[in-house]
Amino acid sequence: MQTSDVIELLGTQQRDKVTGFTGMVSSVCFDAYGCVQAVLTPRVGKDGQIPEGRWFDVSRLEVKGKRTMPAPSFATYGLAHGPAEKPLP
Repeated sequence: MQTSDVIELLGTQQRDKVTGFTGMVSSVCFDAYGCVQAVLTPRVGKDGQIPEGRWFDVSRLEVKGKRTMPAPSFATYGLAHGPAEKPLP
């Protein structure tokens, strides 16, 4: 899997093949040891509570549904975005 393929997972509905856990890929991580993982964030529960997401190796994921939102374009994102650029209250 190429880096661009992993980025394209963002915003897609996926299912972990081992546990059956499902959710939208809300974050991906490339760590120093070669692991590539993604956070699956489940839908809001019927009680209105937001369930906690879980990290899974991307090789364990399979498409579960349609794309929830478009993947961001990090090539044009730039470094000006983020909490360091927000004004103090």
